[in-house]
Amino acid sequence: MSALRDSFFISEEDYLAGELVSPIKHEYVAGRVYAMSGGTANHQRVARNFVVSASSGLRRKSCEPFGSDLSVRVEQLGDVSYFYPDASVVCSPLEGSAQFTDAPAVVLEVLSPTTRRIDETSKLQAYLSLASLQVCLLAESDEAFVRVYRRKDDEFVVEVYEGREAEIALPEIEMTLSLEGLYRDVE
Repeated sequence: MSALRDSFFISEEDYLAGELVSPIKHEYVAGRVYAMSGGTANHQRVARNFVVSASSGLRRKSCEPFGSDLSVRVEQLGDVSYFYPDASVVCSPLEGSAQFTDAPAVVLEVLSPTTRRIDETSKLQAYLSLASLQVCLLAESDEAFVRVYRRKDDEFVVEVYEGREAEIALPEIEMTLSLEGLYRDVE
């Protein structure tokens, strides 16, 4: 029985090599690989708008925004996972060939019906375990509503922003994110 169980697990090295040649993205959770599903147009708009806003807001600063092609490596209790957040901001140097970061300062997940349960539970807890993480944003895909998990000392506090007139101050990366901009073109 153990041999059958182990046949479903792949090494971290094999996973990373496979991601370089795969036409679809996969998340890696403690040796198991899960294909990523596609998202709606609104989901993509929110993610795109974050990267555009962050690119503009972080110009000439030491932090750099990334879209959903850069994964985040998390190690918890000896298990390694790789997740593809919808967007992230990294404030430490990354080589051009890097496939992942293990030190994001900000992570954005856009919630959808098919990913909500995982995004709000296991992925959120994984992100919050990263020593580098300052802010995790969970954004609805169809309405201007964002939950912000912000590091305060050794814990995270939750803030809620709703309505297109709201603005999220992000002093951790020296920028402000308007929900009007984040939800531009979202129906």
